[in-house]
Amino acid sequence: MARIVVIGAGLGAMAAAARLAVAGHRVTVYERGATYGGAVGRFERDGFAFDTGPGLLHLPAVYRDLFVKTGKEPLEECVALTQVDPASRHVFADGTRVDLPNASRAGTVAALDAALGAGAGERWGDFLVRAREAWDRTRRPLLEEPQPADPAPLAREPYPALKPGLLRRPATTLARIGTRELRDPRLAALLDAYAWTYGFDPATAPAAAAVLPYMEQTFGSWYVGGGLRALADAVYERCLKRRVEFVFDTPVEDVLEKDGRAVGVRLAGGDTVEADHVVSGAPVPALPPRSDGRPRHQVLGTSRVTVCLALRGPREPAAVHRTVVHADGDRPTVTVLRPDDPALRPDADHESVTVTATVRTSPERDAGAWEAFADGMVEAAGRAVPELRERLLWRHVRTPEDVRRDTGAAEVPGPALAGADGLLLPAANRSPLPGLWFAGGWSHPGGGLAHAGMSGALVAGFIVEGADFRGSR
Repeated sequence: MARIVVIGAGLGAMAAAARLAVAGHRVTVYERGATYGGAVGRFERDGFAFDTGPGLLHLPAVYRDLFVKTGKEPLEECVALTQVDPASRHVFADGTRVDLPNASRAGTVAALDAALGAGAGERWGDFLVRAREAWDRTRRPLLEEPQPADPAPLAREPYPALKPGLLRRPATTLARIGTRELRDPRLAALLDAYAWTYGFDPATAPAAAAVLPYMEQTFGSWYVGGGLRALADAVYERCLKRRVEFVFDTPVEDVLEKDGRAVGVRLAGGDTVEADHVVSGAPVPALPPRSDGRPRHQVLGTSRVTVCLALRGPREPAAVHRTVVHADGDRPTVTVLRPDDPALRPDADHESVTVTATVRTSPERDAGAWEAFADGMVEAAGRAVPELRERLLWRHVRTPEDVRRDTGAAEVPGPALAGADGLLLPAANRSPLPGLWFAGGWSHPGGGLAHAGMSGALVAGFIVEGADFRGSR
């Protein structure tokens, strides 16, 4: 039985802790904050509750596997999972609206044709065929296997070129796909929104980011009853049942090294804790740069602003769970979440609404600038929520500084992507220091709930199975 210290209580770190405890190891988690969950937080006031991190779950199979491997109760016995249908409503700058069904290629094609005109759905469907090719080329090395020692093959663009005519050269960015292949500003905006949601600027994101809409539209979007915080609660409870020990309000200041190997940690205040392995779920420190001076780990430079809205009046029958309101003039693209969940509101005569937008982490804004930005977000959200201004009781604004306070970094990491010369590959799970491992959104395979859960599984596999571990088969 090995002694294992886990730094941080985010979802990826807890996923590793639960798996390692089941394997018979003694696991202690040290968390700098007062609670678990990392970016999967919650804000509560006056009977209203809001998710302050992700609002939907994609690839729930990752957490089904975690719960199967770590106990008798499957995931669905611990949380209520519901497919969101429609998956999303899109409100474009010209006023066009379209509802996209959950995990239905034919339904999506038909909806786009009906809303945007004949041929729009076919172009989107053809794009998804090419996106699937990129997915098939990268799924295993980016999601299911450890990052290869030589990631050079992942630095190449996996998205295929159009074959006919003069356009056979491959698209190099997601924005180029929108211009050359989708040929409709609304379809291009639809594609761009997927990139922004994950923190990528479509103008610079590689064409490989096409896997993001493919993943969502193929495997579906799911809501966890009580909000995504309920998933963090369930993972935490599973860890406790497996006898994982948690120590909160205890920052780890350093990883101890002896004879070229990690042998424990030093806590704030100077106490030391010995360990056979250290698993860090904290933001990965900058690794030595590449020979060309560029960093070796993923740096997006984007974060998230969240506005929690407490509304009087019931949710109207025609409301949908998720609406994306695309940029219109000075107003940003925002995602409006309106879950029909009694657990998030004081009673049936009120509603909790969460509005999010991706922003760059620089330049810095002061409190007044953030409030002005939130004004624009609320104005945009008014295109999705009838009489929003009249119904508003109060609002609570969360900025990148709140993200930094909760997670240790203002930036929100995105999932690993191939292409882009390898610059969007996060740190490998195996650190350069033997005995130190990285789990969570800052390490392979990157940010997002599903990806963080995968990273925990990969780290546990390395520690339990040893150097011969090759990932899921």
